[in-house]
Amino acid sequence: MTRPALRLILLGFFLISASSAPVKKTQDVNIYSFYINSTVTSRYATTVITSRVANRLNESQEIFFEVKIPKNAFISKFRMTIDGKSYDGVVKEKADAQQQYSQAVSQGQSAGLIKSVGRTLEEFKTSVNVAALSKVTFELTYEELLTRRLGKYELLINAQPMQTVADFKIDVHIHEKPGISFLEVTGGLSTNDLANAIKTTRAESDAWVTFYPTREQQTKCKDCDENGLKGDLLITYDVERQNPNGEMKVSNGYFVHNFAPSDLPRIAKNVVFIIDRSGSMHGKKIEQTRLALLKILSDLSEDDHFGLITFDSRVDLWKRELLKATKANLDDAKSFVQEITARGATDINAAVLEGVNMFKRQPQAGSASILILLTDGDPTSGETNTERIMSNVRKAIESKFPLYCLGFGYDVNFDFLTKMSLENNGVARRIYEDSDADLQLQGFYDEVAIPLLTDIQLNYIGVSNLTQTNFALYFNGSEIVVSGQITDNNVESISTEVIAISKGSKVTYQNTVTTKDVIDVPSEHEDFVERLWAYLTVKQLLDKHVLLEGPEKEAVKNEALKLSLKYQFVTPLTSMVVTKPQEGDVEVADKPKEGKESHRPPVSSYHQDYDDYKPPKRVPSRSAVRNNRFLLPADGQPKPLCFDVPIPHKLKLLQDSALGFSMNGKSWGSKTGFQQITIHYKTNHHLTINTNSINYNDGQNNVQYLWGQEPSQHDHEGIILILRDNEMDVTIGSIRVVIVLHKKRKDVFLWPAVWQQPKNVTLSGILGKDKISYEEIQESTLKIMDNDVKASWVEMTDYRIASAPVVRCWLVPFQAVMNGEISDFTVTHM
Repeated sequence: MTRPALRLILLGFFLISASSAPVKKTQDVNIYSFYINSTVTSRYATTVITSRVANRLNESQEIFFEVKIPKNAFISKFRMTIDGKSYDGVVKEKADAQQQYSQAVSQGQSAGLIKSVGRTLEEFKTSVNVAALSKVTFELTYEELLTRRLGKYELLINAQPMQTVADFKIDVHIHEKPGISFLEVTGGLSTNDLANAIKTTRAESDAWVTFYPTREQQTKCKDCDENGLKGDLLITYDVERQNPNGEMKVSNGYFVHNFAPSDLPRIAKNVVFIIDRSGSMHGKKIEQTRLALLKILSDLSEDDHFGLITFDSRVDLWKRELLKATKANLDDAKSFVQEITARGATDINAAVLEGVNMFKRQPQAGSASILILLTDGDPTSGETNTERIMSNVRKAIESKFPLYCLGFGYDVNFDFLTKMSLENNGVARRIYEDSDADLQLQGFYDEVAIPLLTDIQLNYIGVSNLTQTNFALYFNGSEIVVSGQITDNNVESISTEVIAISKGSKVTYQNTVTTKDVIDVPSEHEDFVERLWAYLTVKQLLDKHVLLEGPEKEAVKNEALKLSLKYQFVTPLTSMVVTKPQEGDVEVADKPKEGKESHRPPVSSYHQDYDDYKPPKRVPSRSAVRNNRFLLPADGQPKPLCFDVPIPHKLKLLQDSALGFSMNGKSWGSKTGFQQITIHYKTNHHLTINTNSINYNDGQNNVQYLWGQEPSQHDHEGIILILRDNEMDVTIGSIRVVIVLHKKRKDVFLWPAVWQQPKNVTLSGILGKDKISYEEIQESTLKIMDNDVKASWVEMTDYRIASAPVVRCWLVPFQAVMNGEISDFTVTHM
């Protein structure tokens, strides 16, 4: 039997992390070679991870490959090689790949494995069946443009191979034509007995970092043990900037211009902080916000002007006007900050508009104005329609200054904040609910603390297909990157012009570079400027796509898709399809949206300070779940339906009276999923599944199996049980169901999935419908069984799959699809 296929989902920041873990921690699987090779040329990084693994058993077994992918990277290649034959991933349009994904699910294969790792990573995990005493080579390539923040680029390399490796190497080569001004290697793998395994070599324009630990050294780092390396290297560097006009590189008909002047006077800024103090901010969130604000206020320069706004269902101002950052004003503001407490609902619209009005009441010539909004929830008071809020804010700001939105935690509507920021020349950033949330807030402020230029326009002659060339602000320690295509390949030089405002006066930077300069890079990376252009173009087109509507939106999407396919990038518009050696076993790798993690931190509690307090509105699929949500495929439609069943309940999940088969599920308290599922067949076969064990009783004897045992198969008089790590596969006649055990922090629960059922037989129960037909007749209205039904396009977690991916579906009332009341599907006894 082949192992179920997996769906791979990828994310990141420039972070390399890789592991290749066996299914069992035994000597039966040997990772005999593991390389991470990263080449960074003019900030564009191409990373290749190669793992060579041997099956030492005298029988075939499943071998796993796991890597942690940076959130901002695009995977561009994946290959498995077995017995000299290679199996390559192919990037396709998401809709085409989705068809193969759906086919895999319908054939009873698992179609996804997503595991969130920390703030900036997701784990790519795949497996392949390897014959006895044979070997497999896994190779993954991904690419990313490094972003300069606070005067440096960071390359973080995480290693966790789950065993010591005889031939383990990390090689990093950085080539920067202007020269490397500084380079530092830190991290958990650079300390103690591992320090002498790291070697750094510097030349004028190049740096090499190697990490070749011995097997013995691989057990010696802080978090290392007998399972080998577990930690990271952090490579930090910057480049020489002797030319204020910036750095130009031309190759194969493309150019890239890096512009980051530093010899400029700082521009005084006007900054208004808009702070959410709604009830859900109670506790640690509001404490960390106060800490961050106190530190930020201390860092303001005396020629800066600032304002403070706090809001729940009411908006309060520290002062009605912007005040200069004198010591007296700062001391007064700090006293105000110390008194901020969490209480009411969330009126984002009124708060942001009041911040805009502060700038309009008191314009400051020759300065840079910045709005910073911090919130942890959806708008629940005042204007709550997000489209109208965005329209109000856009009209009020009129592109005169940027709005930065900081979303605290996972219950915030991050899509809304992202779009509102992009519409107003800003960015959205998630603040994670960790012990260092105050440092995250302060770190973001540090990035925008020193504006050096405003109204920046970059002009070029003889080029086309340019990336973004207009920028509202340039901050000290950052970098502006523009790339494009050279129109005439015979042109011998290219001219650049940068026009901007520096502290109230116009400045111009002009430069001409020859196109004949040869860039000294390895031949396999000689097209890096073209790929850099494609990467940056796709990123910016995806941002545009968020903002546009109608034909323009479709045109931008098509252009981003075309480039993604041409350069074989796994982006939000594409998926990588990998056909494994086992017949019909297909994997689909998707790029997930920001913040979609399998394991989310708990929601903070709150206190009610007002009688009229209304808790923030929650997206139903998020943490505060009070329903079990079921997914129902739609006949002839790509968009599935879903419906809710309140918790707790004892539910009739599936029943075939003719066969004598029934499956029931029990939930209790407010916990997600089921804590017990029972299966009955005829009169003498009974299965009781709970979160600790599986019990089979034939009327006389009782057999118990435990979760987490080795994969095994058991036959009981026509019932076939297959136990895997966190799955139990049950086949009775032509009915095949799988019970998945989910573990989410302290929340452990079961979820049933029907993988096969008889054709032309109507089963009853919550899971009895195979699929249902509907028609979209107008916005948010479906026609189901001749009835007009209101529907909401929502996100939900698909617990039928072990990886629990987040999917989208039409949420409709229970009665609309089940043709009955919930009471019709409940049982009194399990």
